[in-house]
Amino acid sequence: MEPGRPTEARRPIRAAVATLSLVVAAVGLLAAGCGQTAGQPANASESTSVAASTGSAAVAHIFVILMENHSASQIIGSSEAPFVNSLARKYALATDYSALFHPSLPNYIALTSGSNQGITDDRSPPTAGYAVDATNIADRIEASGRTWKAYAESMPSPGFASSDTSLYATRHVPFLYYKDILDNAARLKAHLVPLTQLAPDLASVDTTPNYAFITPNLCNDMHDCSVAVGDKWLSQTVPLILSSPAFTSTPSLLVVTWDEGTDSDNHVATIVAGTAAKQGYQSSTAYDHYSLLHTIEAVWGLRPLTANDAHAATMDALLKK
Repeated sequence: MEPGRPTEARRPIRAAVATLSLVVAAVGLLAAGCGQTAGQPANASESTSVAASTGSAAVAHIFVILMENHSASQIIGSSEAPFVNSLARKYALATDYSALFHPSLPNYIALTSGSNQGITDDRSPPTAGYAVDATNIADRIEASGRTWKAYAESMPSPGFASSDTSLYATRHVPFLYYKDILDNAARLKAHLVPLTQLAPDLASVDTTPNYAFITPNLCNDMHDCSVAVGDKWLSQTVPLILSSPAFTSTPSLLVVTWDEGTDSDNHVATIVAGTAAKQGYQSSTAYDHYSLLHTIEAVWGLRPLTANDAHAATMDALLKK
């Protein structure tokens, strides 16, 4: 379902501007973005103002779990996904959320850097010359004084990037693809770790990262195995996160989404849970992966990475005020 599929961009500019000054600012940012790489900073004012409007600047932890290759219609309402549907009923569900591309890797890169960086296939592994020189959300988070980690199930060892295995796919671990991480052995091994490290890290607030990107293996992410298998994995992993000291004692968010849908339907299920998320809520606003990236930036007052995320609608409607 992944290699060889055509690239399919979905990049609507969804953030409307209300005054002439905002129009001018937005046009200026867009013009700058036309000639900029993802590593060049965008105007910080938009992100900061959104953070103020959401009232979510106090959010301490944001975790993202990325599942694989199913449209929302295959998940929401499915008898194979009782846990996911119970989570969607309890917390906040985005009912019109779309992935950006096919196949997988461009979505992972866009979700973490604001652009697919010219990647249109599932090139893997990154050490085969596929790494990109681009600023990413981990760089922004680290520079802000916050902590981050990427947890990958079935990763053979910390920072392992040299090859894939039967269950571990480097193309599903986007932070392996950024040169400023891949080429820094100490940073690579400290921040990209096997999923077995998640439970020990969640044992205390002090060891829980502010930002975490969680990649299930190729079976548990629904890529090679059924929806039911992935749902069972989520039923074991999500409660571990939501019941942790960090998530019960501080305003925190857990986002469960899918990298892409089917060729004919790229809408994907996206649930925002945790103490900082609304409960029993649905939003029909059109969002995409750039919206999720912009929401993280806005909540923490980080500069947008590119014009793509800067102009994407934030998901503040799903967050508690």
